[in-house]
Amino acid sequence: MKNKVEIIQINISGEDKPGLTSSLTHILAQYDAFILDIGQANIHSSLTMGILIKTTADKSGFIMKDLLFKASELGVMIRFTPVAEDKYDAWVKRQGRNRYIVTLLGRKVTAQNIASVTQAIYEEGLNIDSIRRLTGRMPLNEDDRAQKSCIELSVRGNLEDRGLLQKKLMNMSGSRLDISLQKDDIYRRSRRLICFDMDSTLIETEVIDELAKRAGVGEKVAEITERAMRGEIDFCESFTERVALLKGLDVSVMEDIARNLPITEGLERLMTILKRVGYKTAILSGGFTYFGNYLKQRFGFDYVYANELEVEDGKLTGRYVGEVVDGRRKAELLRLLCQFENIDIAQSVAVGDGANDLPMLNLAGLGIAFHAKPKVKATAEQSISTIGLDGILYFLGLKDSRIE
Repeated sequence: MKNKVEIIQINISGEDKPGLTSSLTHILAQYDAFILDIGQANIHSSLTMGILIKTTADKSGFIMKDLLFKASELGVMIRFTPVAEDKYDAWVKRQGRNRYIVTLLGRKVTAQNIASVTQAIYEEGLNIDSIRRLTGRMPLNEDDRAQKSCIELSVRGNLEDRGLLQKKLMNMSGSRLDISLQKDDIYRRSRRLICFDMDSTLIETEVIDELAKRAGVGEKVAEITERAMRGEIDFCESFTERVALLKGLDVSVMEDIARNLPITEGLERLMTILKRVGYKTAILSGGFTYFGNYLKQRFGFDYVYANELEVEDGKLTGRYVGEVVDGRRKAELLRLLCQFENIDIAQSVAVGDGANDLPMLNLAGLGIAFHAKPKVKATAEQSISTIGLDGILYFLGLKDSRIE
């Protein structure tokens, strides 16, 4: 008579010790048990492990007995739970459901943050498969302003209204917490190109405002800039007006401004790691090529597309050369760069803060509104407002312990 198949879930918990997994799986191997699933998590020095096995009735008793003896010897707790075949089959069928990644990012991620996000996930009928910390271990006495905390949730299920969950999570985001919801598909795991706005994204200023101050028209230009970034007036029209006000400014001023640009927190770390893992990087800016090329030389960007100021006799003429890099042009350049790099548009990332960045944010596989204007943040699916540019690394799924 054929032995009955038995499915057993084995749960182990206790102090983590070298050789524990080897000892337990060696026993399973002795009895030719088939491992259907296995997973392990470690917090501090504690271990939790789950092993799902298939065996036969004549061997299951011996397996459990030997595992109990070994667990006692190792000083860990072990528990056995039989799993009915129909329940196992139902579990296997659920593997086809969509998987999503929810990322919580901030200087600190609190229990209340996690409770609110997981409640929203539960309300939409999704189940959490795994939780992992992407940032390094947090010291007890570190200054809050220097901290970064990121937790990633892998969730699964049939999400009927992704927009509704996206809205719930974005409503929880604010000055202390950023939340990202991404579909966990092949494209999320193979991003290859990241395009950045420059002014108020890579640098903490609008260069045209700095030029205007030197030209004595700072207030006039700043007012036009703010209206344009809020989306109240057309970018090309505002750009032409602002550049005209710079007429007569000596070009030597640009070099001085470039040397003193306020670089956004996290840019150097972000670029170092992106280059290390093979990303192509581009600046797509409504600002000026002079400053984009300065950043390219300093940080190693691969491409720069921005606006060229016309110069005669060492002074700005108040005009520009070529086509204005506005929102439409940024999206067009993003698409062209993807074609040139031979990648799918879904493998691209776009980062920006202003209304003229929205076309490329909406086109890219992952669009991130970075410390953005309210209108932009309300429209974008992902945003970062709590930490520096290196927060993008966590939205890409990179883990501190693997990249430092």
